[in-house]
Amino acid sequence: MTGGNEREPAAIVHLDTAVGALDPAQWDACAGPDNPFVSHAFLSILEESGSVGAGAGWSPAPVTIRDAAGGLLAAAPAYLKSHSQGEYVFDHGWADAWERAGGRYYPKLQVAVPFSPVPGPRLLLRDPAAAPALIAGLEAITDQNGLSSAHATFIAPEQRQIFEDAGWLIRQGTQFHWANEGYGSFNDFLAALSSRHRKDLRKERARAQAGLEIVHLTGSALTEAHWDAFWHFYQDTGSRKWGHPYLTRTFFSLLGERMADKVLLIFALRDGTPIAGALNLIGADTLYGRYWGCVEEVPFLHFELCYYQAIDAAIARGLARVEAGAQGEHKLSRGYRPVPTWSAHYIPNASFRRAVADYVAREAAALADDRGWLDERTPFRRGERPE
Repeated sequence: MTGGNEREPAAIVHLDTAVGALDPAQWDACAGPDNPFVSHAFLSILEESGSVGAGAGWSPAPVTIRDAAGGLLAAAPAYLKSHSQGEYVFDHGWADAWERAGGRYYPKLQVAVPFSPVPGPRLLLRDPAAAPALIAGLEAITDQNGLSSAHATFIAPEQRQIFEDAGWLIRQGTQFHWANEGYGSFNDFLAALSSRHRKDLRKERARAQAGLEIVHLTGSALTEAHWDAFWHFYQDTGSRKWGHPYLTRTFFSLLGERMADKVLLIFALRDGTPIAGALNLIGADTLYGRYWGCVEEVPFLHFELCYYQAIDAAIARGLARVEAGAQGEHKLSRGYRPVPTWSAHYIPNASFRRAVADYVAREAAALADDRGWLDERTPFRRGERPE
């Protein structure tokens, strides 16, 4: 397939049907070791477990560029989407407008990690010079197959300019991340907060932990019994938030089997029995909080397992930050600061592109103002907030 972008030479790209069918070592040479979500293991687990596929509305369509010997120079984790669920960058309004105008919004091409609002590389580049050809390939696939659009969501900040230079529309979002300013302990972190917030956090932690044992599980300590317990937690949360869980039970078994050293499972035990849990993945410099659930309501336990225990773990491991997922202004008072996130959008139709461009420009201004307002309301002592 040849690229249709006139700004770059035509390039041969491959549209594959599964990450799992590609060579793991070559994929990971493009993805790099830092972000577990774009690893061959994680993406192929999603496929093998049935969490993605035609029935889920996420049909794997990885896009690759190869050298003359067939080796991977670049790759993009891409999917043909028949809906807009599980993306966390909401384009339902765009879809409605396009279809009211008589167009067909789905399928669309989604360059993303399914069900994971985690910033990271979306252009996986063993050879950085292959970036323009990879973007041209994504555009060609969109154009030649009559797709309404292509979307790269939660792109790494350092890749934003690559998409922008290619003419893709850039959209902002906001998440709340915790930054490790060289803290040696949780008490060191508390010392950076105002007196009132220090007291509030200590009270929350005491109430959440009362009568419970908190355990951190990773590597060989993870068992199928732990995944059975967490599956119940995940099902409860998934049913309430999305109507049905995105991930299958098999996904968690395969995650424990193939990526155990990248997993941190935090459980709250009452009399030895898990009553709540939080699942995290461990990156090179970041702890990524993903899923949480419980079978018993305990005041502040969600904050304890998802935010405070994550800070404890990041400090103990010398990690630079905790990214605790999408949304949640309640994270602000707990030391998680607002940061921008980015997505990139290729829309071939000129009039639709103009409408979306106007929308994202107005949205970006509002989000920037909102982040400024939020940043003035962090719990850090004035003049001592991390920058």
